[in-house]
Amino acid sequence: MHTTYFDEDDTLVLHLSDKPIVREVSQDWNTHISYAADGTTVEIVLLDARASGVLPFEVLHGRAA
Repeated sequence: MHTTYFDEDDTLVLHLSDKPIVREVSQDWNTHISYAADGTTVEIVLLDARASGVLPFEVLHGRAA
């Protein structure tokens, strides 16, 4: 998984898979989800990410015991 934030558009993209996108669904005006042929989620796009309070978010890194 990797994330990309486009500051000029206030858009956050969560890229979960490299599978080809075959279907995109808008959950509401600012949340869009893309799916692969097998139904798995490939990408989530959040418009107005900072304005809606999604950013900043905290990234925690776990360590093996």
